[in-house]
Parts: sequence; structure tokens; C-alpha cells
Amino acid sequence: QLVESGGGLVEPGGSLTLSCKVSGFTLDYNAIGWFRQAPGKEREGISSWTISDGTIDYADSAKGRFTISRDNAKNTAYLQMNSLRPEEPAVYYCAVDVTGGGGLTEEGYDYWGQGTQVTGSS
Repeated sequence: QLVESGGGLVEPGGSLTLSCKVSGFTLDYNAIGWFRQAPGKEREGISSWTISDGTIDYADSAKGRFTISRDNAKNTAYLQMNSLRPEEPAVYYCAVDVTGGGGLTEEGYDYWGQGTQVTGSS
């Protein structure tokens, strides 16, 4: 089970940290990904952390502003988002790939959270 939290109202230029609490399996052997879906748009990959080779990927739009991290002791992953843009409010999801592959596409991810809403205040 994956449970996201940390969404909320944010002004343009603001920051939020999303959390993804994993239960039922150990996060340190799996790849974690963060995705988002804005109204009327397809779900897109934002960041991923691959276990097989330790690769961390970011979508071009997220580079330099977002940071993925994980606390294996807490079985929790995080997405720190800074300098949020007006077009970035969306439902943000975390997902786990138990084969460890990860990546920024939805294929391969086995488990998904229910999403947490990030809403723009402008």
C-alpha cells in the first residue's frame, strides 16, 4: 500500500514536500517514481529513483527545482518541490516498481498511491 500526503494550496514560487508512505514491502529494494496528472492532461513522470543502478531521473520541467529522496528506515519516499509554477497544480502520485527498474514512464510500476492534490492559490 502506498499513501501520499503533503499536498495542499501553494502560491506560484512556493514549495511543498510530498511524502509517500509504503507498507507491505520494503522500499529499499524497489524503484520509486513520482507522477502527476493535471485536469485534462495525461499523467506524466516527474522523478524516479532506480534501485538497480541508483539512477535518479527528473523530467526536464523538474530539473533544478524538485528533489526525490527516500528514508528506508521509515519506508517513505519524498518529493521536495520548489519554485512551483502556475501550471503545476495537479494530483501527484507515487508508484513502486518491485523489479527495481523505475523510470519516468508508467509502464513497469506495480503499485500506485491514491494521489495527493496540489492546488494553486493564484
